[in-house]
Amino acid sequence: MKRMLSVLAALFLASASGHVLAQDAMEDLPWQAGPVTVKLGNQATLKVPEGYAFLDAEGTRRFNELSENPSGDEDEYTLAGDDWVAYFSYDDIGYVKDDDKIDADEILDNIREGTEEANKERRERGWSEMRILGWSARPEYDEQLKSLTWSILGEDLDDKQQVVNYNTRLLGRHGVMSVVMVTDPETLQSAIIDFKRQVKGFDFVPGQTYGEYKEGDHVAAYGLAALITGGAAAVAAKKGLLGVIGGFLAAAWKFLLAGLVAVGAWFKSLFKRKQQ
Repeated sequence: MKRMLSVLAALFLASASGHVLAQDAMEDLPWQAGPVTVKLGNQATLKVPEGYAFLDAEGTRRFNELSENPSGDEDEYTLAGDDWVAYFSYDDIGYVKDDDKIDADEILDNIREGTEEANKERRERGWSEMRILGWSARPEYDEQLKSLTWSILGEDLDDKQQVVNYNTRLLGRHGVMSVVMVTDPETLQSAIIDFKRQVKGFDFVPGQTYGEYKEGDHVAAYGLAALITGGAAAVAAKKGLLGVIGGFLAAAWKFLLAGLVAVGAWFKSLFKRKQQ
């Protein structure tokens, strides 16, 4: 119990009474403990192994509010490991052609400008603002796996806490599954290794895989580079509509409060107590 309360205290940085409310709120979320195979909407499935936890779309909306992360319009799903949390969401933008070039420097400039716009929403909610420090890993596309990966290092402007968002875009026939894995910079390498091992349990359902593309399928209006800054938001940014890209980044960037990277131990404690 002491371990659980200390983690929650770090998570929510609230008053003593707030700790109890946070504990109740966390326990009330509809966690599913592995091993279990879950659906990610109608497009994909995910095998959740033993020792990991999953939240459906409704549970993730509540979890986002607790962890001060704005939710977008699309459904999100949460997979939690020992020292990382990953968010899955699907965008039915169509078939993304993977033949364009990626200008990492230009993309980073767009992300920084969009983050300034995103901070407006964070201020309105009374949440900490953040800034982009730079690439933790520059964008890289795996042609065989049809996946685009990159990671961005961010910082809380209030307490100077740093966090890494490791992004993966899994290309499908009719759209893209976006995955944002959040961890502490100090645990990044081990978290990425563990995350990559678990994401192997992801599969598009038959008929939705990239290789099943057929002539006449809807093709996305943009390519790989725009996926990094939110597709339509990136196009809008080129037209000077930074509010649009800011709105996307407010929802897409995941910034979890101090201590969440250790919450996996709390998940295991919670499941053990529920079984008892």
